[in-house]
Amino acid sequence: MSWTVLIEEIRGSGERQRWGLVPSVLGGQRNASFDDREEARAEALRLTAAHVPGHPWSERDRQAYRVSPDEYVVNVDGATTEFHFRVTVAERIVPGG
Repeated sequence: MSWTVLIEEIRGSGERQRWGLVPSVLGGQRNASFDDREEARAEALRLTAAHVPGHPWSERDRQAYRVSPDEYVVNVDGATTEFHFRVTVAERIVPGG
């Protein structure tokens, strides 16, 4: 069993904005795998403060909310608007398996 941390946020700009996954980075490794769920949960909690989202560009404040033991929603206030991103602990599986 392998665990990872997913980050979902708004990507792109203008009419090309869309909700999508962005890589989480741990020690330079993209989408790191964890053998232990608790390690992945600790990394997810760390990312609620450390992740720098694409929007807004000028962060003024952020509020983080634990939705479940494996999921957080973070609201980021910018100079003129606010955005949010989601951090989720997920189990890697074989598709359809």
